[in-house]
Amino acid sequence: MPIVHDWLARRAWLSPDRVALIDAIRGNRRITWREWNAAANRTARLLHDRLGVRRGDRVAVLAMNCVEFLDVVFACAKLGAILQPLNWRLSAEELKGLFADAEPGVLIYGPDFQAQVDAIRPHARSVRHVVPLEDSPKRPDGDVPFSARDSLPDTPLPPVELEASDPWVLCYTGGSTGLPKAAILTYGSITANAANTVVSWGLTADDVAVLNAPLFHTGGLNVFTMPLVYVGGASVVCRGFDVEQVFDWVQRGEVSLVFGVPTMFIEMQRHPRFETVDFSRLKLLISGGAPCPAPVFERFFERGVAFKTGYGLTEAGPNNFWLPAGDVRRKPGAVGVPLFHVEARLEGDGDVGELLLRGPHLCAGYWRRPEETAKTFAGGWLHTGDLAERDADGCFRIVGRVKDLIISGGENIYPAEVESVLAGHPEVAEVAIIGVPDPKWGEVPRALVVCRPGASLTAEAMLAYCQGRLARYKTPKTVRFVETLPRTAAGKVDRRELAARHGSP
Repeated sequence: MPIVHDWLARRAWLSPDRVALIDAIRGNRRITWREWNAAANRTARLLHDRLGVRRGDRVAVLAMNCVEFLDVVFACAKLGAILQPLNWRLSAEELKGLFADAEPGVLIYGPDFQAQVDAIRPHARSVRHVVPLEDSPKRPDGDVPFSARDSLPDTPLPPVELEASDPWVLCYTGGSTGLPKAAILTYGSITANAANTVVSWGLTADDVAVLNAPLFHTGGLNVFTMPLVYVGGASVVCRGFDVEQVFDWVQRGEVSLVFGVPTMFIEMQRHPRFETVDFSRLKLLISGGAPCPAPVFERFFERGVAFKTGYGLTEAGPNNFWLPAGDVRRKPGAVGVPLFHVEARLEGDGDVGELLLRGPHLCAGYWRRPEETAKTFAGGWLHTGDLAERDADGCFRIVGRVKDLIISGGENIYPAEVESVLAGHPEVAEVAIIGVPDPKWGEVPRALVVCRPGASLTAEAMLAYCQGRLARYKTPKTVRFVETLPRTAAGKVDRRELAARHGSP
């Protein structure tokens, strides 16, 4: 079915003079929908007229967040090209694998990644054109600077007709094994996520979000950015996460929406300004990407902030649930009820089961991975691999990953639950729970703890803290102190690496 795919052209018609973007990287410059659409048109002409990009061609971007990155996102939509945003946390060797996977014809990159591009360039055989966002006298003669678009007209190219099933973005999952998989985000799935979010979360054209989550991640693209384009709100484009910058925008009352991963909110609470910043004008402060420790909720609640957690995947949305206002304090940590066009159910025996999702917001499977697509999306449902429970009100709570479940003496132990308790200790900065073999119980939990600076925490004190807070079978049998927790490319704790390092009895 044909679908409206040139979102910026439509917004430029509907609300041409309203602010669409605030460029926090360049002096908080305000950009209207008319201006943004014109910039995206020039970008589309650069891709099409100068670089030969056509419908279905892949355009890779390796850059920190910036307005130009967003111009490319919507220029691809105007052409029917497919965006391949690259995770800049990856090594050059890992990035080579992604180039071989999607075979982009164009690579656009930011100045921070010159070394990676130099290392990749000889191996990226599909790349016909390399485009630096910032020109340099050292630029190879064949490269076309992004600034070349400035001399091109901002008139639209001849329209293309696209289907809802056509790919818009190849968004890579943050898997901990092998080459990351690219979820095919279509025009239909991105539109459905935007509609779900606007209708179910109550976004309006007056909302403004801080955009500091990386744009190579579905959280940066789709939690608020795309839904706000859909409804006509605005985004504050930040290079990355900076606590002071977030607090400045919140304190001035210029933003209404803040999304982050738990690590970001923990950093906010550690900052000296946390107790004085005025959060009262925020409409939504929401965490995602990983389980959020209970103490984070408690500290926000003490400040009178209705802090909540969401749940999503690259393959689904990522927005799937909403926790009604009356349940925020009553059910901290719950993700809530399914959004308007989302179906959710549990598969398995007992009170906890694997979460399955269905709806138009699902991706179209994995790029060039038919077997994994068939397995993960069996029967039309996304098998998330996450364990959840549902209460009598239909409210869902995520309790862990299927593969992370620890079974000790026949009892199920969910690492996220134990981690949430241990994170409440005032001397704990981070904690992860893994299972280790045990001759009596089969498997028992082990705590891997990162202490706060200056802490003098002992294993005995950590275990004593668990008394009265955890059942005995859930209490870690051993504690190890580590300097850091390893992370996957998506910034999540790498449990596979932890098991390899610390999983021996």
